[in-house]
Amino acid sequence: MGVFEAVRTVLAVRSYQDRAVPAEVVSRIAEAARLTASSQNRQPWHFIVVEARAALRQLGALCTSGPYTADAAFAIVVGVNADSRSGTADAARAIQSMVLTAWEAGVGSNWVGIARADEVRTLLGAPSTLNLVAVVPFGYPARRAGLGKKDRKPLGEVVHRGRFGVPFA
Repeated sequence: MGVFEAVRTVLAVRSYQDRAVPAEVVSRIAEAARLTASSQNRQPWHFIVVEARAALRQLGALCTSGPYTADAAFAIVVGVNADSRSGTADAARAIQSMVLTAWEAGVGSNWVGIARADEVRTLLGAPSTLNLVAVVPFGYPARRAGLGKKDRKPLGEVVHRGRFGVPFA
């Protein structure tokens, strides 16, 4: 699957099979995050791979918008150095790299915000110098995703040429 095809077909997955993701796939997803470009190559991030079932259940309880994290094969918690000016944007880039790499391998995921960061920080032993940005649960989709069946606005409605209001297409 090429990059554009992954972007075209990827969907948020919130329901997972009770099936492990092979270690080499987990490593490839983490490597995709590490290799992502960052502002001025600062690489302000840290990625905590959570595979223990008990920890996943606790993350699911702490992530009110993502209780399905408890059912994922694994999750990656993304944090950035607190003093990084571009950390959140860099983290978003790395998360997208992970999501697309996972999708290419048939693994679904979704970005989950962290409302109770201090509790997640305590659970994972993360230092206070690390701003936690997101939890990204991963797993094989419980049901077949409708590849490419996305409800998106037309290109001419959201892309402008030269100045706002001039449709691109």
